Amino acid sequence: MKQLLIKPEKCIGCRTCELMCSFGHYNQFNPKMANVKVFEYEQAAVAIPVMCLQCEEPSCMKVCPVHAISRDASGAVTINYGKCIGCKMCLNACPLGNISYHPAAGRVFKCDFCGGEPKCARHCPTGAITFTDTDATDERRQAVGDRYRDLIGEEAAK
Repeated sequence: MKQLLIKPEKCIGCRTCELMCSFGHYNQFNPKMANVKVFEYEQAAVAIPVMCLQCEEPSCMKVCPVHAISRDASGAVTINYGKCIGCKMCLNACPLGNISYHPAAGRVFKCDFCGGEPKCARHCPTGAITFTDTDATDERRQAVGDRYRDLIGEEAAK
């Protein structure tokens, strides 16, 4: 199985990932419609692209009352919009807030690996986002998640 790997030390905050994601899914350059968000932490001098971590036991999938969220053949946790009733329980269940709701589209959305070819990784100019086998990334993914939580905690405390 493959996973998106984030290397915050390589991110320059260009937001190319947000633009390519929104264009790939909605044919418009609109960062608010992207399944990836870049958070900048000025005091730490770091930018971190954040998207669905494709959890092993996804809370979003567990709380969905109509089972619209499932894992596809590539291992990505995806939303079946034909089943989704828009209750937003998945949005509240995600511990890192990596599911969004867009009122104009009338639905929730999250990273789905772009069907196995994530545009954010393909177009990242610095290699801050890569799409790689999970065997080599589990430790790194945990470290990035820990660093992200540390930064969020530092920012929230200020």
